[in-house]
Amino acid sequence: MSSNGSIKILLVDDEPDILEFVGYNLKKEGYQVYSASNGIEAIQIAKKEKPNLILLDVMMPDMDGIETCREIRDIDGLKNVLVAFLTARNEDYSQIAGFDAGADDYINKPIKPRVLISRINALLRRSGNISGNETSNQIELGDFKINRERYIITFKEEETSLPRKEFELFALLASKPGKVFGRDEILNTVWGDEVVVGDRTIDVHIRKLREKFGDQYIKTVKGVGYKFEF
Repeated sequence: MSSNGSIKILLVDDEPDILEFVGYNLKKEGYQVYSASNGIEAIQIAKKEKPNLILLDVMMPDMDGIETCREIRDIDGLKNVLVAFLTARNEDYSQIAGFDAGADDYINKPIKPRVLISRINALLRRSGNISGNETSNQIELGDFKINRERYIITFKEEETSLPRKEFELFALLASKPGKVFGRDEILNTVWGDEVVVGDRTIDVHIRKLREKFGDQYIKTVKGVGYKFEF
């Protein structure tokens, strides 16, 4: 897609096959793609090219992805670059460490090219890097369209009007797919200083959302909170 031609993506992985396969699919979409095989090389390229997005593996020699992400966040010219982990490690503690290091998304391998491109496009649109069908009040995530103005979720072309708190909870989780939102963060963001509510309130709202859209999108991270995946 020619509209993506000005978008730079830095792909960082120590497996040449991954660099070639993912890089090929990104170039097909019109992105400018740069590659690095380790964290040290990635930082050097990032400083020079100022990419819009860095796709970063976790397990790499010399400097792993978590440390690389932290280093990137400490560099003035790279503080706002999007960083998404693309990794086979899907343990909850690994994902939490990734987000704590400053990542914007966490994508598990293996992943189909079409789904990966969808995740990347959604991430870039949310950050304002590319335009699309969304306005500031509507975003697309896979089978979902979220209209913030009308409090409506369109799921597989079918519109569902949600009660305000259900919508705000869904929109919060969907704002950063893969991120684990803790219960305190959910309570403060969705309910704020309103009537005191507890964990049970969150659980009830999560159950209602799962009844409407299925169990596969909102995942429970025991002892921590919830995350949205698509």
